[in-house]
Amino acid sequence: MRVKRHVLSLALAGMVAPAAVWATNGMNMEGYGPIAAGMGGASLAYDNGTAAVMNNPATLGLMGKGSRLDIALGFLGPDVTSNHLGTPMGSGGDAYYMPAVGYVKSDGKLTYGFGLFAQGGMGTEYSTSMDGLPERSELGVGRFIVPVAYKVTEDLVIGGSLDFVWAMLDVKMVMPLGDGTYGMSSLITTPPSGPLGGALMLPPTTPVRLEFSDSSDFTGKAKGTGFAGKLGFTYKFNPMVSIGGVYHFKTGLDDMETGSGSATFFANGSPLVTGKLIVRDFQWPETFGLGIAVQATPSTLVAVDVKRMGWRGVMKNFVMTYEAMGDSVTFALPQNWKNQTVVSLGIAYKATDALTLRAGANLADNPVPDATMHYLFPAIVENHYTIGFGYDLSKDSALNFSLSHAPEVSQTNSMMGYKVDHSQTNWQLMYTHRF
Repeated sequence: MRVKRHVLSLALAGMVAPAAVWATNGMNMEGYGPIAAGMGGASLAYDNGTAAVMNNPATLGLMGKGSRLDIALGFLGPDVTSNHLGTPMGSGGDAYYMPAVGYVKSDGKLTYGFGLFAQGGMGTEYSTSMDGLPERSELGVGRFIVPVAYKVTEDLVIGGSLDFVWAMLDVKMVMPLGDGTYGMSSLITTPPSGPLGGALMLPPTTPVRLEFSDSSDFTGKAKGTGFAGKLGFTYKFNPMVSIGGVYHFKTGLDDMETGSGSATFFANGSPLVTGKLIVRDFQWPETFGLGIAVQATPSTLVAVDVKRMGWRGVMKNFVMTYEAMGDSVTFALPQNWKNQTVVSLGIAYKATDALTLRAGANLADNPVPDATMHYLFPAIVENHYTIGFGYDLSKDSALNFSLSHAPEVSQTNSMMGYKVDHSQTNWQLMYTHRF
Protein backbone atom coordinates (compact mmCIF):
# COMPACT_ATOMS: atom_id res chain seq x y z
CA MET A 1 0.00 0.00 0.00
CA ARG A 2 1.10 3.57 -0.39
CA VAL A 3 1.12 6.43 2.07
CA LYS A 4 -1.71 8.82 1.27
CA ARG A 5 -0.49 11.86 -0.63
CA HIS A 6 -2.26 14.56 1.35
CA VAL A 7 -1.35 13.52 4.86
CA LEU A 8 -0.74 17.17 5.76
CA SER A 9 -4.45 17.82 5.41
CA LEU A 10 -5.08 15.13 7.99
CA ALA A 11 -2.96 16.95 10.52
CA LEU A 12 -5.10 20.04 10.08
CA ALA A 13 -8.14 17.86 10.61
CA GLY A 14 -6.63 16.54 13.85
CA MET A 15 -6.27 12.96 12.61
CA VAL A 16 -2.78 12.89 11.15
CA ALA A 17 -1.70 9.30 11.23
CA PRO A 18 -4.33 7.11 9.59
CA ALA A 19 -2.38 7.72 6.40
CA ALA A 20 0.10 4.92 6.45
CA VAL A 21 3.76 5.65 6.48
CA TRP A 22 6.17 3.40 4.64
CA ALA A 23 7.59 1.86 7.75
CA THR A 24 11.01 0.31 7.72
CA ASN A 25 11.79 -1.70 10.88
CA GLY A 26 9.09 -4.17 9.94
CA MET A 27 6.17 -1.73 10.09
CA ASN A 28 7.91 0.77 12.41
CA MET A 29 9.87 3.83 11.34
CA GLU A 30 13.66 3.70 11.58
CA GLY A 31 13.52 6.77 13.84
CA TYR A 32 10.89 9.04 15.36
CA GLY A 33 11.83 12.71 15.29
CA PRO A 34 14.83 14.13 13.36
CA ILE A 35 17.12 14.26 16.42
CA ALA A 36 16.86 10.50 16.93
CA ALA A 37 16.56 9.72 13.22
CA GLY A 38 19.79 11.60 12.48
CA MET A 39 21.49 9.32 15.02
CA GLY A 40 20.27 6.07 13.45
CA GLY A 41 17.13 5.99 15.59
CA ALA A 42 19.02 5.86 18.92
CA SER A 43 16.79 7.64 21.45
CA LEU A 44 16.41 5.78 24.75
CA ALA A 45 18.97 7.44 27.02
CA TYR A 46 19.21 11.16 26.13
CA ASP A 47 16.93 14.15 25.51
CA ASN A 48 15.57 13.97 21.94
CA GLY A 49 12.59 16.29 22.21
CA THR A 50 8.90 15.45 22.22
CA ALA A 51 9.50 12.44 19.94
CA ALA A 52 10.21 10.79 23.29
CA VAL A 53 6.48 10.07 23.47
CA MET A 54 7.11 7.52 20.69
CA ASN A 55 10.58 6.44 21.85
CA ASN A 56 10.97 6.50 25.65
CA PRO A 57 8.72 8.89 27.61
CA ALA A 58 11.19 8.93 30.52
CA THR A 59 13.64 11.04 28.47
CA LEU A 60 11.15 13.91 28.70
CA GLY A 61 12.39 14.29 32.27
CA LEU A 62 15.84 15.21 30.91
CA MET A 63 14.42 18.37 29.36
CA GLY A 64 15.23 21.68 31.00
CA LYS A 65 12.64 23.77 32.83
CA GLY A 66 9.80 25.34 30.89
CA SER A 67 7.72 24.18 27.92
CA ARG A 68 8.58 22.85 24.48
CA LEU A 69 6.57 22.70 21.25
CA ASP A 70 7.81 20.61 18.30
CA ILE A 71 6.20 20.77 14.85
CA ALA A 72 7.60 18.30 12.33
CA LEU A 73 7.18 17.16 8.75
CA GLY A 74 8.55 13.90 7.41
CA PHE A 75 9.09 12.72 3.85
CA LEU A 76 9.16 9.06 2.90
CA GLY A 77 10.51 8.01 -0.48
CA PRO A 78 10.11 4.26 -1.04
CA ASP A 79 11.29 2.73 -4.30
CA VAL A 80 9.63 -0.67 -4.79
CA THR A 81 9.72 -2.91 -7.85
CA SER A 82 7.96 -6.26 -8.19
CA ASN A 83 8.06 -8.81 -10.98
CA HIS A 84 4.92 -10.69 -9.90
CA LEU A 85 3.57 -10.38 -13.47
CA GLY A 86 6.76 -11.77 -15.01
CA THR A 87 8.30 -8.37 -15.81
CA PRO A 88 9.48 -5.67 -13.39
CA MET A 89 6.74 -3.23 -12.38
CA GLY A 90 7.24 -0.25 -10.10
CA SER A 91 4.94 0.61 -7.21
CA GLY A 92 3.17 3.92 -7.80
CA GLY A 93 3.89 5.30 -4.34
CA ASP A 94 7.23 7.10 -4.09
CA ALA A 95 6.74 10.48 -2.36
CA TYR A 96 4.70 10.91 0.82
CA TYR A 97 4.54 13.54 3.55
CA MET A 98 3.79 12.98 7.22
CA PRO A 99 3.34 15.69 9.87
CA ALA A 100 3.69 15.31 13.64
CA VAL A 101 3.31 17.57 16.67
CA GLY A 102 4.31 17.35 20.32
CA TYR A 103 4.04 19.60 23.37
CA VAL A 104 5.49 19.05 26.86
CA LYS A 105 5.84 21.13 30.01
CA SER A 106 8.33 20.64 32.83
CA ASP A 107 6.80 21.51 36.21
CA GLY A 108 9.06 20.70 39.14
CA LYS A 109 9.69 16.96 39.15
CA LEU A 110 6.92 16.31 36.61
CA THR A 111 7.00 16.63 32.83
CA TYR A 112 3.78 16.06 30.88
CA GLY A 113 2.09 16.92 27.60
CA PHE A 114 0.81 15.27 24.42
CA GLY A 115 1.95 14.03 21.02
CA LEU A 116 0.31 13.12 17.72
CA PHE A 117 2.39 10.74 15.59
CA ALA A 118 2.09 8.22 12.78
CA GLN A 119 3.21 4.83 14.08
CA GLY A 120 3.74 3.05 10.78
CA GLY A 121 2.22 0.90 8.05
CA MET A 122 3.04 -1.01 4.90
CA GLY A 123 1.89 -1.61 1.35
CA THR A 124 2.24 -0.86 -2.35
CA GLU A 125 0.22 0.24 -5.37
CA TYR A 126 0.38 -1.21 -8.89
CA SER A 127 -1.40 0.02 -12.00
CA THR A 128 -2.27 -3.49 -13.12
CA SER A 129 -2.34 -7.00 -11.67
CA MET A 130 -2.88 -10.60 -12.70
CA ASP A 131 -6.48 -9.88 -13.73
CA GLY A 132 -5.52 -6.66 -15.55
CA LEU A 133 -6.96 -4.29 -12.91
CA PRO A 134 -5.18 -2.01 -10.37
CA GLU A 135 -3.99 -3.63 -7.17
CA ARG A 136 -3.11 -1.88 -3.92
CA SER A 137 -2.99 -2.17 -0.16
CA GLU A 138 -2.61 0.57 2.42
CA LEU A 139 -2.35 0.06 6.16
CA GLY A 140 -1.88 3.03 8.49
CA VAL A 141 -1.60 3.18 12.27
CA GLY A 142 -1.41 6.38 14.34
CA ARG A 143 -1.33 7.44 17.96
CA PHE A 144 -2.45 10.31 20.17
CA ILE A 145 -0.17 10.03 23.20
CA VAL A 146 -0.38 11.48 26.71
CA PRO A 147 3.01 11.07 28.48
CA VAL A 148 4.18 11.74 32.06
CA ALA A 149 7.77 11.66 33.34
CA TYR A 150 8.75 11.92 37.03
CA LYS A 151 12.22 12.76 38.33
CA VAL A 152 12.63 10.39 41.28
CA THR A 153 16.13 11.70 42.03
CA GLU A 154 18.56 13.92 40.16
CA ASP A 155 19.82 10.77 38.43
CA LEU A 156 16.69 8.60 38.01
CA VAL A 157 13.65 9.41 35.87
CA ILE A 158 10.67 7.14 35.28
CA GLY A 159 8.02 7.74 32.67
CA GLY A 160 5.03 6.31 30.91
CA SER A 161 2.31 7.08 28.40
CA LEU A 162 -1.27 6.24 27.56
CA ASP A 163 -1.73 5.91 23.80
CA PHE A 164 -4.98 6.13 21.87
CA VAL A 165 -4.36 4.08 18.72
CA TRP A 166 -6.26 3.96 15.44
CA ALA A 167 -5.78 1.85 12.33
CA MET A 168 -7.18 2.07 8.81
CA LEU A 169 -6.89 -0.30 5.87
CA ASP A 170 -7.66 -0.21 2.13
CA VAL A 171 -7.20 -3.25 -0.10
CA LYS A 172 -7.61 -4.09 -3.77
CA MET A 173 -6.10 -7.51 -4.29
CA VAL A 174 -6.31 -10.60 -6.44
CA MET A 175 -7.03 -13.72 -4.40
CA PRO A 176 -4.89 -16.82 -5.05
CA LEU A 177 -6.65 -19.37 -7.26
CA GLY A 178 -8.21 -22.21 -5.32
CA ASP A 179 -8.44 -25.98 -5.74
CA GLY A 180 -11.74 -26.11 -7.60
CA THR A 181 -14.19 -25.26 -4.82
CA TYR A 182 -13.65 -21.52 -4.40
CA GLY A 183 -11.56 -18.95 -6.20
CA MET A 184 -9.76 -18.35 -2.92
CA SER A 185 -10.37 -21.73 -1.25
CA SER A 186 -6.71 -22.17 -0.31
CA LEU A 187 -7.22 -19.31 2.15
CA ILE A 188 -10.67 -20.17 3.55
CA THR A 189 -10.70 -21.33 7.17
CA THR A 190 -14.48 -21.32 7.69
CA PRO A 191 -16.33 -22.26 4.45
CA PRO A 192 -19.79 -20.72 4.01
CA SER A 193 -22.69 -23.13 3.53
CA GLY A 194 -25.57 -20.75 2.75
CA PRO A 195 -26.24 -18.32 -0.11
CA LEU A 196 -22.74 -16.82 0.14
CA GLY A 197 -21.25 -20.26 -0.40
CA GLY A 198 -23.27 -20.65 -3.57
CA ALA A 199 -22.19 -17.23 -4.84
CA LEU A 200 -18.53 -18.09 -4.28
CA MET A 201 -18.73 -21.54 -5.91
CA LEU A 202 -16.43 -20.85 -8.84
CA PRO A 203 -14.19 -22.83 -11.21
CA PRO A 204 -10.57 -23.02 -10.06
CA THR A 205 -9.27 -20.80 -12.86
CA THR A 206 -11.70 -17.93 -12.23
CA PRO A 207 -9.88 -14.67 -11.43
CA VAL A 208 -11.28 -13.51 -8.08
CA ARG A 209 -10.46 -10.24 -6.31
CA LEU A 210 -11.49 -8.50 -3.10
CA GLU A 211 -11.87 -4.74 -2.83
CA PHE A 212 -12.58 -2.49 0.13
CA SER A 213 -10.94 0.80 -0.72
CA ASP A 214 -11.86 4.46 -1.00
CA SER A 215 -10.26 7.42 -2.74
CA SER A 216 -10.31 9.69 0.31
CA ASP A 217 -7.11 11.10 1.80
CA PHE A 218 -8.83 11.20 5.20
CA THR A 219 -10.11 7.66 5.66
CA GLY A 220 -9.65 3.97 4.97
CA LYS A 221 -12.55 1.62 4.37
CA ALA A 222 -11.76 -0.64 7.32
CA LYS A 223 -11.26 1.13 10.66
CA GLY A 224 -10.43 0.17 14.23
CA THR A 225 -9.39 1.92 17.45
CA GLY A 226 -7.93 0.91 20.79
CA PHE A 227 -5.30 1.67 23.40
CA ALA A 228 -1.68 0.93 24.23
CA GLY A 229 1.02 2.32 26.51
CA LYS A 230 4.70 2.54 27.38
CA LEU A 231 6.86 2.42 30.52
CA GLY A 232 10.45 3.64 30.61
CA PHE A 233 13.33 4.91 32.70
CA THR A 234 16.62 6.77 32.46
CA TYR A 235 19.50 6.65 34.92
CA LYS A 236 22.60 8.83 34.96
CA PHE A 237 25.61 6.99 36.36
CA ASN A 238 27.81 10.08 36.17
CA PRO A 239 28.00 13.26 34.08
CA MET A 240 29.26 11.21 31.13
CA VAL A 241 27.15 8.02 31.06
CA SER A 242 23.38 7.51 31.06
CA ILE A 243 21.26 4.46 30.34
CA GLY A 244 17.61 4.14 29.39
CA GLY A 245 15.08 1.40 28.88
CA VAL A 246 11.51 1.15 27.62
CA TYR A 247 8.70 -1.35 27.24
CA HIS A 248 5.99 -0.76 24.63
CA PHE A 249 2.84 -2.74 25.41
CA LYS A 250 1.08 -4.69 22.69
CA THR A 251 -1.87 -2.72 21.38
CA GLY A 252 -5.47 -3.52 22.26
CA LEU A 253 -7.09 -2.61 18.94
CA ASP A 254 -10.67 -3.56 18.15
CA ASP A 255 -11.26 -5.44 14.91
CA MET A 256 -11.07 -3.20 11.84
CA GLU A 257 -14.42 -3.14 10.07
CA THR A 258 -15.87 -1.69 6.90
CA GLY A 259 -19.47 -0.53 6.66
CA SER A 260 -22.13 -2.86 5.29
CA GLY A 261 -21.97 -2.97 1.51
CA SER A 262 -18.42 -1.56 1.48
CA ALA A 263 -16.48 -4.69 0.49
CA THR A 264 -16.95 -6.40 -2.87
CA PHE A 265 -15.83 -9.70 -4.34
CA PHE A 266 -15.25 -9.65 -8.09
CA ALA A 267 -15.10 -12.57 -10.54
CA ASN A 268 -13.74 -12.09 -14.05
CA GLY A 269 -13.62 -8.35 -13.34
CA SER A 270 -17.33 -8.04 -12.55
CA PRO A 271 -18.98 -7.55 -9.12
CA LEU A 272 -19.99 -10.89 -7.60
CA VAL A 273 -21.27 -10.04 -4.11
CA THR A 274 -21.10 -6.98 -1.83
CA GLY A 275 -20.93 -7.12 1.95
CA LYS A 276 -18.93 -6.23 5.07
CA LEU A 277 -15.27 -7.01 5.78
CA ILE A 278 -13.82 -7.51 9.28
CA VAL A 279 -10.06 -7.69 9.92
CA ARG A 280 -9.65 -9.88 12.98
CA ASP A 281 -7.25 -9.02 15.83
CA PHE A 282 -4.70 -6.90 13.99
CA GLN A 283 -2.28 -5.59 16.64
CA TRP A 284 1.01 -3.73 17.01
CA PRO A 285 3.64 -5.81 18.87
CA GLU A 286 5.25 -5.39 22.23
CA THR A 287 8.78 -3.96 22.11
CA PHE A 288 11.67 -4.02 24.59
CA GLY A 289 14.53 -1.54 24.32
CA LEU A 290 17.74 -0.68 26.17
CA GLY A 291 20.11 2.17 25.36
CA ILE A 292 23.21 3.97 26.52
CA ALA A 293 24.36 7.53 25.88
CA VAL A 294 27.95 8.61 26.50
CA GLN A 295 29.08 12.24 26.55
CA ALA A 296 32.52 11.28 25.29
CA THR A 297 33.74 14.90 25.18
CA PRO A 298 31.99 18.21 25.92
CA SER A 299 31.17 18.36 22.19
CA THR A 300 30.56 14.71 21.35
CA LEU A 301 27.60 12.46 22.30
CA VAL A 302 27.56 8.77 21.36
CA ALA A 303 24.37 6.68 21.70
CA VAL A 304 23.56 3.01 21.16
CA ASP A 305 20.14 1.33 21.43
CA VAL A 306 19.06 -2.30 21.05
CA LYS A 307 15.37 -3.07 20.53
CA ARG A 308 13.50 -6.34 20.24
CA MET A 309 10.15 -6.24 18.41
CA GLY A 310 7.69 -9.07 18.93
CA TRP A 311 6.27 -9.41 15.42
CA ARG A 312 5.85 -13.16 15.81
CA GLY A 313 3.12 -12.63 18.41
CA VAL A 314 0.96 -10.44 16.15
CA MET A 315 1.83 -11.32 12.53
CA LYS A 316 1.12 -15.05 12.25
CA ASN A 317 -1.91 -14.69 9.96
CA PHE A 318 -3.80 -11.77 8.48
CA VAL A 319 -7.35 -12.97 9.23
CA MET A 320 -10.46 -11.49 7.60
CA THR A 321 -14.17 -12.34 7.83
CA TYR A 322 -16.52 -11.44 4.99
CA GLU A 323 -20.23 -11.11 5.78
CA ALA A 324 -22.91 -11.02 3.07
CA MET A 325 -26.29 -12.57 2.22
CA GLY A 326 -26.84 -13.55 5.85
CA ASP A 327 -23.72 -15.72 5.77
CA SER A 328 -19.98 -15.31 6.39
CA VAL A 329 -16.63 -16.69 5.30
CA THR A 330 -13.32 -16.40 7.14
CA PHE A 331 -10.00 -16.54 5.31
CA ALA A 332 -6.39 -15.84 6.22
CA LEU A 333 -3.22 -14.68 4.51
CA PRO A 334 -0.32 -16.50 6.23
CA GLN A 335 2.41 -14.13 7.49
CA ASN A 336 4.55 -16.02 10.04
CA TRP A 337 6.80 -13.03 10.73
CA LYS A 338 9.81 -13.49 12.95
CA ASN A 339 10.74 -11.31 15.91
CA GLN A 340 13.13 -8.54 14.93
CA THR A 341 16.27 -7.12 16.56
CA VAL A 342 17.20 -3.53 15.73
CA VAL A 343 20.54 -1.92 16.68
CA SER A 344 20.73 1.88 16.46
CA LEU A 345 24.12 3.64 16.55
CA GLY A 346 24.51 7.42 16.57
CA ILE A 347 26.90 10.27 17.17
CA ALA A 348 26.26 13.98 17.65
CA TYR A 349 29.01 16.59 17.42
CA LYS A 350 28.50 20.19 18.54
CA ALA A 351 30.48 22.03 15.86
CA THR A 352 29.61 25.51 17.13
CA ASP A 353 27.43 26.99 19.84
CA ALA A 354 24.51 26.92 17.39
CA LEU A 355 25.25 23.95 15.10
CA THR A 356 25.13 20.23 15.97
CA LEU A 357 26.02 17.59 13.37
CA ARG A 358 24.68 14.02 13.57
CA ALA A 359 25.25 10.65 11.89
CA GLY A 360 24.21 7.10 12.54
CA ALA A 361 23.20 3.64 11.38
CA ASN A 362 20.06 1.59 11.96
CA LEU A 363 20.82 -2.12 11.55
CA ALA A 364 17.95 -4.62 11.45
CA ASP A 365 17.15 -8.12 10.28
CA ASN A 366 14.20 -8.79 7.96
CA PRO A 367 11.23 -10.27 9.88
CA VAL A 368 9.34 -11.44 6.74
CA PRO A 369 9.94 -15.09 5.70
CA ASP A 370 10.56 -15.91 2.03
CA ALA A 371 7.52 -18.20 1.88
CA THR A 372 5.02 -15.50 2.95
CA MET A 373 6.54 -12.31 1.52
CA HIS A 374 3.80 -10.68 -0.57
CA TYR A 375 4.38 -8.04 -3.25
CA LEU A 376 1.54 -5.95 -1.73
CA PHE A 377 3.16 -5.98 1.75
CA PRO A 378 6.96 -6.01 1.23
CA ALA A 379 8.12 -4.73 4.65
CA ILE A 380 11.59 -6.11 3.94
CA VAL A 381 13.94 -3.10 4.28
CA GLU A 382 16.85 -3.81 6.63
CA ASN A 383 19.63 -1.26 7.23
CA HIS A 384 19.53 2.56 7.16
CA TYR A 385 22.38 5.07 7.17
CA THR A 386 21.56 8.52 8.49
CA ILE A 387 22.88 12.07 8.82
CA GLY A 388 21.37 15.21 10.29
CA PHE A 389 21.89 18.52 11.99
CA GLY A 390 20.40 20.84 14.58
CA TYR A 391 20.67 24.62 14.41
CA ASP A 392 19.67 27.03 17.17
CA LEU A 393 17.93 30.01 15.61
CA SER A 394 17.84 31.73 19.00
CA LYS A 395 17.87 30.76 22.65
CA ASP A 396 14.18 29.84 22.31
CA SER A 397 13.92 28.23 18.87
CA ALA A 398 15.72 25.65 16.71
CA LEU A 399 15.57 23.63 13.52
CA ASN A 400 16.48 19.95 13.29
CA PHE A 401 16.79 17.87 10.12
CA SER A 402 17.59 14.24 9.33
CA LEU A 403 18.19 12.30 6.11
CA SER A 404 18.26 8.51 5.92
CA HIS A 405 18.87 6.05 3.12
CA ALA A 406 18.11 2.33 3.08
CA PRO A 407 20.07 0.51 0.35
CA GLU A 408 18.10 -1.77 -1.91
CA VAL A 409 17.22 -5.23 -0.65
CA SER A 410 15.70 -8.04 -2.71
CA GLN A 411 13.56 -10.95 -1.63
CA THR A 412 11.94 -13.76 -3.61
CA ASN A 413 8.80 -15.54 -2.49
CA SER A 414 9.97 -19.14 -2.28
CA MET A 415 6.45 -20.53 -2.87
CA MET A 416 5.28 -18.34 -5.78
CA GLY A 417 8.63 -17.30 -7.27
CA TYR A 418 8.05 -13.55 -7.63
CA LYS A 419 10.73 -11.08 -6.57
CA VAL A 420 10.52 -7.68 -4.85
CA ASP A 421 13.25 -4.99 -4.71
CA HIS A 422 12.90 -2.22 -2.11
CA SER A 423 15.01 0.83 -1.15
CA GLN A 424 14.16 4.11 0.60
CA THR A 425 15.30 7.70 1.05
CA ASN A 426 13.55 9.60 3.86
CA TRP A 427 13.89 12.93 5.65
CA GLN A 428 12.41 14.73 8.65
CA LEU A 429 12.37 18.46 9.48
CA MET A 430 11.31 19.90 12.84
CA TYR A 431 10.85 23.39 14.28
CA THR A 432 11.16 23.75 18.05
CA HIS A 433 9.97 26.61 20.24
CA ARG A 434 10.75 26.78 23.96
CA PHE A 435 8.93 29.05 26.37
